[in-house]
Amino acid sequence: MTATTAYSSATTDRRRAYWLKTLHEWHWVSSAVCLIGLILFSVTGFTLNHAGQIEAKPSVLSQHAKIEEALQATLASRSAAVKADSTSRGKAPIPAVLQAWIQKQFEVDTSGREAEWSDNEIYLSLPRPGGDAWLRVSLTGGEAEYERTDRGWLAYLNDLHKGRNTGAAWSWFIDIFAGATLVFSITGFFILKMHAGNRPFTWPMVGMGLAIPVLLALLFIH
Repeated sequence: MTATTAYSSATTDRRRAYWLKTLHEWHWVSSAVCLIGLILFSVTGFTLNHAGQIEAKPSVLSQHAKIEEALQATLASRSAAVKADSTSRGKAPIPAVLQAWIQKQFEVDTSGREAEWSDNEIYLSLPRPGGDAWLRVSLTGGEAEYERTDRGWLAYLNDLHKGRNTGAAWSWFIDIFAGATLVFSITGFFILKMHAGNRPFTWPMVGMGLAIPVLLALLFIH
């Protein structure tokens, strides 16, 4: 082996060692970031796939109260203003005074939400992970009714998996988790590639991971 060849081989080895080290660093960091998320989404993927076999017993909470006449008059005036506004399409935020009353009576935070305003009532849908809720305030009689349905922790986790009614913060988490998982997968692929020469079953196993879902989709999903 000539000096030039030896130098070229040593350079190649150093470059390979550098990239392998870099890939391993990115691989373990991304795996640490998405570890808990992978466990959560794997478990809930199983529970969602068997949702028909897993029974849930929802619990329903109903509460009633009556608003004061002064507040009722304020809401009636607000309802007329909403109807007069052609751009609102019958939807508008709940006034702060009613928000405070709802918080006191039902311990429900309605800030930042739009309600549906009609001639007779205000209706506010309050969907949430693992259940649903709604609030209705009569503009004629002053009765207020709040109902909350809780389908349990499993339904809550399933809704986290789907991002159902989870808000902006959880949506950002899903995006970051998806990015970390993509980095984890891509770096894993290149690590496999760099070790494939000494592991002859590498590419057949990767090919199997692709072929199995493709065949199942083609043969059994119609």
